[in-house]
Amino acid sequence: MAEQDIRQSGEAESTTGKRREATVREAKALAHPLRVRILRLCGQRELTNKQLADRLGRDPGTVLHHVRHLLGAGFLEQAPVRSGESGALEKPYRSTGLSWWLSTRLDEDEAAAAGPVQAFQEELAEAGPGSVRTFSRFLLHLSPEEVAELDRRILAVLDEYIETDDQRRDRPALGGMFVLHQLPD
Repeated sequence: MAEQDIRQSGEAESTTGKRREATVREAKALAHPLRVRILRLCGQRELTNKQLADRLGRDPGTVLHHVRHLLGAGFLEQAPVRSGESGALEKPYRSTGLSWWLSTRLDEDEAAAAGPVQAFQEELAEAGPGSVRTFSRFLLHLSPEEVAELDRRILAVLDEYIETDDQRRDRPALGGMFVLHQLPD
């Protein structure tokens, strides 16, 4: 299954029953924006460390450090070795799809929320404003219970699409993020 997004909420339950609380190691791995971007890219296609470094404009050693964190947490796996354009053997990585099915407590670690939001901002900046396909901005007055219900309902719809995403690999890849935040007084 392709990596779709990082799901972060301490309240929501999946309609499929696959969602579980992230371990400390998993939550730490998902808190860094570069790791979130690596997951997204490896969810689109298998990439080598060099390809990731080139795409992200980062040093290969830095990228490898983050790839190793993701491998250790179970978010990436080694894909079969392949021959590159020059005939050299390449070791690509691919997403396991695990991160979608995890929940983390946002109130326990600020980086758990900041990392994925920063990664999304970087992806959107790279893609440009013409890449936006839909946009909804809203203001709601909700109790904590109503926030949990809204999150559960949105998750149920997204889960349906994520579980069948492999059937749509021939279509353009779209990324997105649903963030609900409390407005300052």
